[in-house]
Amino acid sequence: MYKKLHSYIDDFNKNDNELYVQLIANNEAEQFLAEQIPLIDCPDKTIEKTYYFRWWTFRKHIKSTEKGHIITEFLPEVPWSGPYNSINCPACFHIREGRWLKDSQEWIKEYINFWLDGIGRTDLYSAWYAHAVLEYCTIKNDMAYATDKLPQLIAFFEEREKQHKRSGGIYWSHDGFDGMELSISGSGLRPTLNSYAYGDAVAIAKIAEIAGNTKIKERFTQKAHEIKMATDTLLWDNDFYKVIPLDENQDNAYSTRPEIIKENDVKELLGFIPWYFNLPDDNKDVAFGELLKSDGFKAKYGLTTAEQRHPRFLEENSHACLWNGYVWPFATSQTLVAMANLLQNYDQTTITKKDYYDILLQYAKSHKLTLENGDTVPWIDESMHPHTGRWITRDILIEKAAKPIERGKDYNHSLFCDLILSGLFGIDVKDGKFICNPLIPDSWDYFLVENLYLNGQKYRIIYDKDGTHYGRGIGLNIQEC
Repeated sequence: MYKKLHSYIDDFNKNDNELYVQLIANNEAEQFLAEQIPLIDCPDKTIEKTYYFRWWTFRKHIKSTEKGHIITEFLPEVPWSGPYNSINCPACFHIREGRWLKDSQEWIKEYINFWLDGIGRTDLYSAWYAHAVLEYCTIKNDMAYATDKLPQLIAFFEEREKQHKRSGGIYWSHDGFDGMELSISGSGLRPTLNSYAYGDAVAIAKIAEIAGNTKIKERFTQKAHEIKMATDTLLWDNDFYKVIPLDENQDNAYSTRPEIIKENDVKELLGFIPWYFNLPDDNKDVAFGELLKSDGFKAKYGLTTAEQRHPRFLEENSHACLWNGYVWPFATSQTLVAMANLLQNYDQTTITKKDYYDILLQYAKSHKLTLENGDTVPWIDESMHPHTGRWITRDILIEKAAKPIERGKDYNHSLFCDLILSGLFGIDVKDGKFICNPLIPDSWDYFLVENLYLNGQKYRIIYDKDGTHYGRGIGLNIQEC
């Protein structure tokens, strides 16, 4: 496995123009990753290569500051960032991805503290800190840390209530501050922040139960119920969760979903976010059929952020960041987590694990850039044209001669490694116990995960359909190392 890692990292380094160096330079990447990440072997080499590539890029974003280690979104400085070039929009993705590092307490705990201690600006973009902290602590079996952070998580939740909660228990958010600028639906009562608030309320209730605080548990259980009821009543439109456009200075005047003007009435990929947090009941999986429709979200190079049948799909605008149909890895990540949750946690018949794998593989294949000389190199950037496969934000910025150059190169705004570990391989910890519920395709005869640290214990997972590939037994085996 270490020879495999060496081969990939050597290739990535040779093809890289290392413009912006932070804590761990390319020449140190192999040693760091060999010690820190779960190592995988699987039949699909596109999945495998992209997995290692995304860890290779993630390590670039670890930054040492006088306030501890943080994880950045952009490698170069951007003017809208907070302290130390921090941006909270993908922070909860960083925590979810980074929890798989062996020594994540050194990197990820300091990063969580950076936000919850008020060093970083948590008011720039929407986020779901309590849910992310619980995910981290569950994998690491460190509930003492979660209970220690409980007062800060509650304080963040209550501040968000003051700023964003409207009548009826529903939350208002600006599409740009959800990280989804110039969307077709616009600002208003959105599945984004309402799902985040629900996920946080559920997480706080669980942490409070662990801490033995019944009053907080009951209070946030009720809050979660209130948000769920409001989301289902107002944002569910027959077969999909959709936005109700609303001005910021307006209160919610609706007790049922109103009719929305055609200009803003649209199915968007954000409609799957409620499943990221297991908010919906079993009877709403019909929405996932849109992922399989060519006039819905299915396109040649990825999932579109708006349904392709809408008249404003890919509406022209000079802005570099458009959420009116372009493919965004951020949204694809949320959707793939939602799909995995649907397959693993729900009674449904709309999608299969093959559908999940097909979309995951399409996402993996998108990690490339064709250079002027015709060579193709591994790449992750901001947004992609769904019909051409070009990194459209990059093209716009190059055309404008915008600085910093290659702003989106190695962009750390999405998940991938976690989608492989928690989704495809189905690795999780529930009630303190290791579980593995893979979503691999039936055609796979094997996969291997080594150097996996859960609950402070090192594990190896071996799947060998007939026992002939690794020679260590038939079927799925989990071994302590």
